[in-house]
Amino acid sequence: MTSAFTNGKRALAATAGLAAAALVLAGCSAGDSSTNAGGTITLGTTDKVTTLDPAGSYDAGSFNVQLQVFPFLMNTPYGSPDVEPDIATKAEFTSPTEYTVTLKPDLKWANGNDLTSSDVKFSFDRQLAIAADNGPSSLLYNLDSTEAVDDTTVVFTLKAADDQIFSQILSSPAGPIVDEESFSATELTPDDDIVAAKAFAGQYEIASYDFNNIISYKKFDGYQGLWGAAKNDGVNVKYFTDSSNMKLEVQEGGIDVALRSLSATDIDDLRGNDNVSVLDGPGGEIRYITFNFNTMPFGATTAEADPAKALAVRQAIADVVDRDELANQVYKGTYAPLYSYVPSGLTGANESLKGLYGDGSGAPDLDKAKATLEAAGVSIPVDFSLQYNTDHYGPGSSDEYALIKDQLDSSGLFNVALQSTEYVQYVKDRTSDVYPAYQLGWFPDYTDADNYLTPFFLTENFIKNHYSDQEVNDLILKQAVTVDPEARTALIGEIQDKVAAALSTLPLLQGSQVAVTGTDVTGAKDTLDESFKFRYGALSKG
Repeated sequence: MTSAFTNGKRALAATAGLAAAALVLAGCSAGDSSTNAGGTITLGTTDKVTTLDPAGSYDAGSFNVQLQVFPFLMNTPYGSPDVEPDIATKAEFTSPTEYTVTLKPDLKWANGNDLTSSDVKFSFDRQLAIAADNGPSSLLYNLDSTEAVDDTTVVFTLKAADDQIFSQILSSPAGPIVDEESFSATELTPDDDIVAAKAFAGQYEIASYDFNNIISYKKFDGYQGLWGAAKNDGVNVKYFTDSSNMKLEVQEGGIDVALRSLSATDIDDLRGNDNVSVLDGPGGEIRYITFNFNTMPFGATTAEADPAKALAVRQAIADVVDRDELANQVYKGTYAPLYSYVPSGLTGANESLKGLYGDGSGAPDLDKAKATLEAAGVSIPVDFSLQYNTDHYGPGSSDEYALIKDQLDSSGLFNVALQSTEYVQYVKDRTSDVYPAYQLGWFPDYTDADNYLTPFFLTENFIKNHYSDQEVNDLILKQAVTVDPEARTALIGEIQDKVAAALSTLPLLQGSQVAVTGTDVTGAKDTLDESFKFRYGALSKG
């Protein structure tokens, strides 16, 4: 990656408004949470795991387990936007379309199996073969083939030359390496089978596993990756269905670290607790509404299918939604309004949505929305079904989507039916055309604008909302292999402008939240940063 893009990525971590919150509880400990080697730390989260199999999940809850237990060819040093070899000694382009990786010698899985280039080829071949609806295989759109030359040499042949982001994709949810003797080549492998096979080679291996209740990790002594030996002997992760219960455990010292998500109200309340310090930091999360182009009002498979009317509905919603109200009333400034597809701070980000919708400066414009619907011949009010989720996107989602419903309903232009579904079911329903419009959030896999474009707007994409624009598709492919920084930045802006006109999704907010507890601010943060590599914030996705 050229220095221009490196600087752009670093800017993400310094941009005002990309808010995060970290809670540091002094003097309380669920276990031995000192920063000295040894001991066990206990973490809490309201996030959810969908599956341990990297081919079947593309969410923050699952990825932050996979980061701990699976090896990668490339990975990210904590606090850096750049990638470096992980279980590899080197990784480089040996021709414009060939990326060659050399593994470290004598690698082993926790079960004693040899970890070789054959496992690497197997891992990427199965991602493409399985291509799960909720998996990350769409990130490998430029991968033509993977060859194991010998036990320690892997050659990736790419479809297009000069790929500017392939090294970053190797560190993404598409990049975990799995044991070919423990995983199926053609279908997802059940969690219990993965745990029983001890098919791990990350900093940790899973000692015991109770799905979305508790995972116990122990240090893997055979780890030879970028992050070095784990500082703790073990980690317990407790999964909460209610953030208020997690807040209580933070206050009482039942957990050492709380991660995703405490409500903005809880954070405000804990700021006033003498035993708790709140540490604010950066992040790259975005939150948005996805429109299903088949099943939304006037969508392609509805009885009243009409693409012009469907576009008018999307445009009117964009005219009505008040992002400032969402950011301040619901999230108390821990999120910032987002008017682009690429968040502020990344190279190429613009505010294409601000000029097109509402009053042109970020505020809503109800008269404009009404005129748009009337000009398209859409009867008012429009019946509109909207789905959201609370156990993955945090307790604030209920207030966020209640306020969105109120904004749309009170305009007199919409009649919103609002529903919520538990996340494990939610991820299945959204790719089965169950929801005409629904909430999603995004935690970046790698800190480049491409990660906010490729998974969303390629014809074969992760969103799977039936949006397809060949010109946008080709521009995305072009920017990924454009070496000149200025030319690539211009392409990234052009893509955002074209998608803003079509409104495949409606970005709302940007920001993130991370919570940390420990015996003091520095010590607790070191425990998290150095002992258990969660990449929420600027370096994580879901």
